[in-house]
Amino acid sequence: MNRTAPRCQGHASTGFLTAPFGPRGRRGHFTVALLLLVVGIGCEAPEADAQDVQAFVGARIFDGSGAPIIEDGVLLVRDGVVSEVGSAGEIEVPDDAQVVDLEGRWLLPGLINAHGHVNSDGDRSSIPEQLEIYAHYGVTTVVSLGDDGERTDDARWSPELERARLFVSGPSLRPGSSEEAVSEVDRVAEMGADWVKMHVNDGGGREYHPAVIAAAQERGLPAAIHIEQLDDAKSVLESGASLLAHSVRDEPVDQELIALMRERDVCLTPTFTRELSTFVYAERPDFFDDPFFLERSAPEDLENFLTPQRQAQAESAGAQYWKEALPLAKENMLRLHEASVGIAMGTDSGPSGRFQGYFEHLELEMMVDGGMSPTDVLVTATGGAARCIGLEGILGTLEPGAWADLLVLDADPTADIRNTREIRGVWIAGNRVRGG
Repeated sequence: MNRTAPRCQGHASTGFLTAPFGPRGRRGHFTVALLLLVVGIGCEAPEADAQDVQAFVGARIFDGSGAPIIEDGVLLVRDGVVSEVGSAGEIEVPDDAQVVDLEGRWLLPGLINAHGHVNSDGDRSSIPEQLEIYAHYGVTTVVSLGDDGERTDDARWSPELERARLFVSGPSLRPGSSEEAVSEVDRVAEMGADWVKMHVNDGGGREYHPAVIAAAQERGLPAAIHIEQLDDAKSVLESGASLLAHSVRDEPVDQELIALMRERDVCLTPTFTRELSTFVYAERPDFFDDPFFLERSAPEDLENFLTPQRQAQAESAGAQYWKEALPLAKENMLRLHEASVGIAMGTDSGPSGRFQGYFEHLELEMMVDGGMSPTDVLVTATGGAARCIGLEGILGTLEPGAWADLLVLDADPTADIRNTREIRGVWIAGNRVRGG
């Protein structure tokens, strides 16, 4: 399987900080460029002083790959990067390491949201706070597919990072001609975006998505395509889409789609909480009284979501369509997963009523409700998501060379997915971002 970027221990000195990352399929254009860049700069992480070594000991380690749990595990971190991982009998802890004794707690990679949003309201000053909220809930990486501004997080590869890593697409494109498609992709590329995002549905996009995807490929950018219908999913895959953003909601997925996704190594982000957000405010949602939600996700005035106007919107024909489509979307996710098609956790969180941080945990629960095991769902939110967005070996797994983005839980998430809420601590690049 091709990689988007060399491992280089995932460190800021490796030279791929501003290069685009893409998913597993259709990545040849930018792979060559990145390899040339790395040849000129080098891939070795800087030497870490002894006092910079962290040792997480006494852990039950879920490494993000789906491999068996490592009991009484040890994870060593040097300069924000995982250096060694294994059982206590295999790993020697340096005498002067900073030891974090997890006392039998669960250690896993930070969660990756492969389809979220920041800057949805156009207030760029709020982006750092949004990334802090994501991190508070253990979401350490966010791919913002559809936003209004330029890339704003040049610190995402910094060893000093203490908030979620951010990758952006710029606005979701809706060109009116092939020429406009090329110019809009040029504009997104000039923003420094990591992705190109486009809508293809009954509202438009069917005629010009080949031009958008081709222009994105010319610029070495992966294309995430918003789809809702089976025929559109097949069409954008034929054109070279890199990620299907949302579930297929109109028909059961078939062998033709499965074959296309497997052949082209393209993943899907289910975004069940996107559907949930359309109808859940018909009544006061139970989660409005959930202390976990109220910690950071909840806005100051929840009553804004309980107005007669909002209730009417949640009871509209459009909202009911999404409510009725949700069971089929879950069935389609499970069918794709059982056919070994890649699934990446995504929520579409960020717009009004789709609460960053909390909705990621709801999404995990809805995926389990859709038939996936907790272990498989955790992979879709860690190592599986990293593979789908082209960051395999750099994020999403606890393996040597990957960034030390860590989530420590008090209870076993493989037994009950709701145990992802039992957060004891979060680390990004080895920096603790949440007390416990």
